[in-house]
Amino acid sequence: MGHALLSGADSLVLNGHRELSFRKGAYSYTIQRRGDEIVYSVTDGTGTISVPLNWTVGAHAHTFVLEYDGRLYESLVTYYPSIDSLDITTGDEGLRPGTLLQALGRRLDDRESQKCFGCHATGAVSGGSLRLDALTPGVRCEHCHAGAIRHMEAITHGDARVIPPKLGSLSPWEMSNFCGQCHRTWEEVMRGQLWGPFDVRFQPYRMANSKCFDGADRRLSCLACHDPHREVVQDAGSYDAKCLACHDANARARSAQSSGPGSAARKSCPVAGANCVTCHMPKVDVPGLHQPFTDHQIRIVRAEDAYPD
Repeated sequence: MGHALLSGADSLVLNGHRELSFRKGAYSYTIQRRGDEIVYSVTDGTGTISVPLNWTVGAHAHTFVLEYDGRLYESLVTYYPSIDSLDITTGDEGLRPGTLLQALGRRLDDRESQKCFGCHATGAVSGGSLRLDALTPGVRCEHCHAGAIRHMEAITHGDARVIPPKLGSLSPWEMSNFCGQCHRTWEEVMRGQLWGPFDVRFQPYRMANSKCFDGADRRLSCLACHDPHREVVQDAGSYDAKCLACHDANARARSAQSSGPGSAARKSCPVAGANCVTCHMPKVDVPGLHQPFTDHQIRIVRAEDAYPD
C-alpha cells in the first residue's frame, strides 16, 4: 500500500521503456521522460496537449492524475503491467471523446479528487479540503492509525504512553466498514447500485454478501486472513488454515465446548481439504481490468451460475 500513490518523478511506469504509446480512434497518446519530468501527451494529429505526469495512482495498474488549466483529470489511458502496455482506463471504455481536452482524461470534481487522494495518499485531506502540497504519497501509518505520528514522536522522547487506538478491537462488521472507506462498504455499493462483475474489486461488499458472514464471527474479519502491514499473500494454500477454522470436520467437537459469536462449526467440504479458496473464492476476470480479482463472496460455485450480486 506504500505504492498506492507515487509522484511523477518516482513513477515506475517507464521502467524498461523509453516511452509508451497508444492509439484509440482519432487520438494518440504518448508517455515519455523529458529530463527530470515524465510527460503525458495526447494529440489528434492537429493539436496536442502535453502535461507533466504528476501522480501515478495504483499499486498494480497505474492510472495518472493530471493537472491542466488548474483542474485535475483522471487519465483516459492506464498502464497495465500484465500486458506491459497502455489501454483505456477501467470504467472509461464507453467514453467517446469529442475534443482534445476530453481525450486527455475525465475531469475530477472536488469530491472525487478528495476520495482519490484520500485513499491513495496520507494527509491529503485536511479540514474538508484537498491539500496536494501537504500529502505523503502512499498509505502510511497515520492513514489508518490516527495519532501514529504523535506516537512516534513520543517514543523518540522515551514516552510510551501515547498509543493510537487499537483497530484489533473492532468487530468484523466495524472492520469491514473501516476497510471499506477505500475498498467500498456494503452500503456504498448498494446505494450507488455498483453491481455486476466490476464489483468484484469491492471486497468488503463481497464478503458481507457471503451467507456465513454475520458481522460478529472474528474468523471472518478482514484481519483474520490479511495482514495490512504486508503484501497480500498469493499462495492459495496458505489460506487453508483460515477456512478450516470454520469448516474442519473436527471443529464440531471443539465448538461444542465453547459458546458465543464465532463458536459455531460449519459443514466440511466433501470435495477437498486444501486450496479451498480456488473453488469457493474464485478468481474473476473482468473485461478491461487486465488482471483477475479474488471474489470475496464465499460460496459453492457452479459453472452454470451467473455472477451473484
